[in-house]
Amino acid sequence: MKKMFSYLKPYWFLAIISPLMMMLEVTADLLLPNFMKYIVNYGIEGISLTDPEQGSSVAAGIIKFIFGENYSQVNIIVTFGVTMLLITLLGGFFGMFCAYTAARAAHSLGYDLRRDAYGKVMSLSIEQTDKFTTGSIITRMTNDISIVVDFFEMIMRGFVRSPMFIIGGTLMILSLNLKFTTVLLCAIPVLLIVVIGVLVRVTPIYTKIQQKLDKVNSVVGENISGARVVKAFVREDYECERFDGANKALRDENLKALTTMAIISPVLTIIMNFSIIAVIYIGGFNISIESAGMSTGDIMAAITYITQVIMSVMMATNIFQSIIRASASAKRVNEILETNPVIVSGSEASHGGETAVSFRNVSFSYPSAPDRPVLKNISLDVKKGEMLAIIGATGCGKSSLIYLIPRFYDATEGEVLIDGVNIKEHDLEALRARIGYVMQKSELFSDTIEGNIRWGRPDATHEEVVEAARTAQAEEFISKFPEGYDTFVAEKGASLSGGQKQRVSIARALVRKPEILILDDSTSALDLVTEAKLRTSVRESFKNTTVIMVAQRIASVMEADRIAVIENDGTIKHVAPHEKLIHESETYRDIYNSQMREYGKKEVQ
Repeated sequence: MKKMFSYLKPYWFLAIISPLMMMLEVTADLLLPNFMKYIVNYGIEGISLTDPEQGSSVAAGIIKFIFGENYSQVNIIVTFGVTMLLITLLGGFFGMFCAYTAARAAHSLGYDLRRDAYGKVMSLSIEQTDKFTTGSIITRMTNDISIVVDFFEMIMRGFVRSPMFIIGGTLMILSLNLKFTTVLLCAIPVLLIVVIGVLVRVTPIYTKIQQKLDKVNSVVGENISGARVVKAFVREDYECERFDGANKALRDENLKALTTMAIISPVLTIIMNFSIIAVIYIGGFNISIESAGMSTGDIMAAITYITQVIMSVMMATNIFQSIIRASASAKRVNEILETNPVIVSGSEASHGGETAVSFRNVSFSYPSAPDRPVLKNISLDVKKGEMLAIIGATGCGKSSLIYLIPRFYDATEGEVLIDGVNIKEHDLEALRARIGYVMQKSELFSDTIEGNIRWGRPDATHEEVVEAARTAQAEEFISKFPEGYDTFVAEKGASLSGGQKQRVSIARALVRKPEILILDDSTSALDLVTEAKLRTSVRESFKNTTVIMVAQRIASVMEADRIAVIENDGTIKHVAPHEKLIHESETYRDIYNSQMREYGKKEVQ
């Protein structure tokens, strides 16, 4: 929680004003029972203001200041009644001002916290976001931070209100009659024992609640993003059952916490009612004794004060409950804020050179499976302006190899160089700005087609967007839409076909005019004619751009300058043009023969 409090520093003025306003509101509330006592004792029962045992110099001073020596009981009732009304209005004003300043400070803190947490998420590597899981990150960014905000808003109001009522109410009871204090001495310890026992039991449950909420969000996220798969395989019932399981687990944890906390309310009500009965009994017994010096107004004031004190203990319980929940949530938010990115930016600028990308004895294993290397001892140079294709069997590590170029992951062993400089020494933002990356899965955003293409370079002109679309063979289908480039794309590109999404994604990469263009099997949804036009167009328009493309189809890579064949064991044994690989690489020849057989062509031996 210490880190959370540091976010309150910019709003220290509001954080100080809020408790001060609450102190004034509580003071007003504590004064009201005394004025009520004056009305009952001196205005209704007719006790003399100057009575040696039950009189009040304060009340007498106020009345004589207004009316002099000639006053009636009605004057007393009206005077203190109006006074109570004014104090109530004043207390209400202080309360409203306190609520405003507390909310302003707490929600400003929440804004800053959410901004920093999101910025940290954006800076984390893919392996780190995968480790947190999407559902957990969403829960931490929304529900957990909201709990922290509610906690700060509560303590800026309740942290002052509750202790002041407990202390102030106790002092007021003491000022009325010491005999009433015995009621508090009996009631408070019993209440504290119950409250502490409940809080100790409920503390670990709140952490589990947030974990169960993570699971619910994960299931919902998976089903929304994979809705087509679920429907295609008629797995709606199964997914509903899976969600129901996660939902029931969340419900059960919430019920466990609420059931435990529910003990406090009836216990408090019982203790409060017994306390009121005790006050009435003590007061009634003492009133029957004329020399006891107790009045009906004293009893009514004591009942009000005892109610305020016990309700304040209940309020303190809610504060402690909020502290427990907020501590669990703050810990989860801190896990994000205190996670250091494993991919750290360097500061080296480009040195230039004939070789665009170099792999030097590179081996790579995913962090989740460090004992299973995907790539082994790869050494490969890609020259500037060259088109290098990467091919191999499914799962051999083609995509993993190109993940290393923009530093989505770092090599486990060896080094990757761009312009002769280790990519770890490059400024990360500048490095990625030089790369146009088109992924296997086309990710589009809820925006216009032009907006999605301009995502690659926000300052691109309309003419540059059109040119990129033309090169990506997307202009033809875009022009057929009634709104052309202003056509709105549905979430995740649902309103476009697979091939259309791929071409828009390619245009997005081309519009930034990259030095290195990476195509990760990004033409799989295109027919061979359109794909051939795309390759030709890219070659003509981006002659100086280094193109590294991953593909499954031989027809997609045959025209590349060189083809790197990744073996099943994650090594590269052959890098050569198509004509040479046909005779030298058994793996490449097997892929070629298996695909050419489909077209009825003669196999190569």
